[in-house]
This record gives sequence, structure tokens and C-alpha cells, in this order.
Amino acid sequence: MQNDRQISFSANIVCDSEIIDGYMTIRNGKIVDIGSLKPVGEIIELGDSYVVPGLIDLHIHGLHYSLIDNGPEDLQEISKALPRYGVTGFLPTLTPRPKGEDAEFLRRLSKTKVEGAKILGFHMEGPFLKITGSLTSEAISSSDTARVEALIEAAKPSKAIFSISPDVEGIEQLIPLMAKNNTPVFITHTAANVEQTRHAIALGAKHATHFYDVFPCPDVTEPGVRPCGAVEAILADESVSVDFILDGVHVDPIAVKMALISKQKGPGSVSLITDANVGTGLGAGRFMFGGSGEIEFARAGAPARLVRDNTLAGSGLTIDQALRNAMKWLDMDLPQATKLASRNPAKVLRLDNTKGKLAKGYDADFTVLDKEYNVLETWVGGECKYRV
Repeated sequence: MQNDRQISFSANIVCDSEIIDGYMTIRNGKIVDIGSLKPVGEIIELGDSYVVPGLIDLHIHGLHYSLIDNGPEDLQEISKALPRYGVTGFLPTLTPRPKGEDAEFLRRLSKTKVEGAKILGFHMEGPFLKITGSLTSEAISSSDTARVEALIEAAKPSKAIFSISPDVEGIEQLIPLMAKNNTPVFITHTAANVEQTRHAIALGAKHATHFYDVFPCPDVTEPGVRPCGAVEAILADESVSVDFILDGVHVDPIAVKMALISKQKGPGSVSLITDANVGTGLGAGRFMFGGSGEIEFARAGAPARLVRDNTLAGSGLTIDQALRNAMKWLDMDLPQATKLASRNPAKVLRLDNTKGKLAKGYDADFTVLDKEYNVLETWVGGECKYRV
């Protein structure tokens, strides 16, 4: 369907904190009107379905049989498959490679043309991390400005979005470089203390990804006194947004509720991610997660675990299921939950003037859900990319 046609949709339109029983009109890839008055021209009747802003995943490694670390063809397959789960935009997440090889690989990915969900940047999970988690030792590196510059250049025309640990030696030299051109910098895989974390935040690291996971508790040094570290420093600063893997295993929902309360006034606030690995969207089985080795899913939707030691290695979560989990576990209504999967991620990426919201002038990126909040259709830039 050509996006230069004017099309109106009759449905329950989810706009910020309210649901409008009315019409949304799109033309040339943009939303041109939302209201209760019946427009002239072509109308698609969606009955009692919901139209929500397109979902955005800030952290995803793989889907089905594809892994971004495998190269451009897998990236194309992931882009095509994501609208099935309501995703209209995403950050392909790369695990670290040796210096030099990483920039060359990223350059190949950045030139890849995709047909489904849009690439909103490339997320570099490493190499400036302190703790590997399920990643390889390539995730650990000291300060290297030339390497950062090479990766930023390789990602063009997209942005390179780095995940860093505040306790990496020399990281203070890198964060301002990473944060240039209004680019977000993520915090993760860290045992940083309060001072280190606050310093990284002040330099421009304003988002924490897969929060609570690979954020180990500090050691008790004074018996009876609970220590504070990166988690507490991040929660205490409303300028820092966070995201969670809300699958019931990676984090207790009570931690998400705590973040929602502590960050009520903060830009970007709280987002949902998947951190999905190759094999997500399929049933039980084993798959190869690059140099980290073989991973296993016990069932569809279960977290990914390294076969060798049962360590968590990403999730089997899809973002539409995360949305349903938020409604169930966080006692949210649809407009509230949708913000965690669309509006807030758009704010993290500084794209909230065009994405993450159904309003006049915004991109025509939206998802149609049935009464049980399952995905029926997904539209990207005014074109239907998925329909049941």
C-alpha cells in the first residue's frame, strides 16, 4: 500500500493518557489528524481494536533464527520479523569484537537496507564494560578514544549508542565523546560505587539498560548497614532513565514499580526492552550466541541460558508480551503500559518529537491490537508491514 494515499482508521485510538473512540488519518507517512468526526475518503474499519504508537525496542540481539552478530542478512530478517510483535523501530545490539574488526563489521551493518522495523541507531554493548556477564572477554577494554571515534564513524548515517560501565578506568575520557550530537549513553554491566556512577551521569551517561541485571550488590563493609552503589545512584537521579527486561525472571516487578515511583518527573522515565536473543519467538531449543557459545530456551518465552553453566544470556521475550506483562504485573492500563514501550524509549533516543506518540505531525508508526492486546497489524511510515 502506497504511503502517499490518505487513509483513515476507525478504532480505539490510544493517545497519551486517553483512548479516543474515533478516527486517525495518515498521509505521506505522517499522521495528519485524530478526532471523533468521521473523515471523508478511504476508511479502514478496525472495530473495537486498539491503535497504539509503534513499539520501540532499545536492546535486542536476535529473533527467530537470526542474530545481529551474524551480519547484514540476519539484520534484514530481524527487521522484517519485528513488526509481527508490534515493533516499528529498534536498536540492533552488537556484542564486542576485536578492535578494528568491530568497526568494519559495524560499517557493513550500517549500509544494510531493511524493509520492516526501522533501525534507530546501533547499540554497542561493549567493549567498555567492567563485567562480562554472558558476553566474551572482548567486552572488557580500557579507555580508547580512537576506537570510539572509529565506531561512531562506522555507524553513520545512524548513531552509535554505547553501553559503558562507570568503573572502567579512563571512562571519563570517553563519555563526552560518545554523548556528542545529543546521543544517549547507556550504563550497564557495572559494580561502580556511588561516586563513580554520579560522575558518569554528570558527563552524559543518562540511561541504564537491563537495569538490575549485571548490577551486582556492593559488598557489606559495615555489618548491619546496607551499602549503596550504582543502582541507588541511578534511582536517586531523575535525569537518568532506565529500562527493564520484564519477563518475570530477569527482574522482580517490585523493582520496576520502585523505579516508576522514583522517576515520575524524569525524562524518559522507565522503558521496557527485550534483550532478546537468537531463538526468541520459537519454542524450546538450542542456538548459537556467537562467541559466547550455545544457549538454550526451556520453552517459548523462557529466558536464554548458556548451556555450559546456566547463566542468563538475554531473553526470549517479545516487546508485545512485555507490554501485556506490564499491564498484569504493574497494574497499568493500556495507555500507561504503552508509554513504557513507545513514548519513553523514543525519549531516550531523543526522537520523541516524531515517534512514540499518536498525534498530528508524528510519523505514521503504529500497531493495531485486539481486545486481548495481541498484535493484529503493524504500520511503519504509513505502510503496513504486518497483518494477521
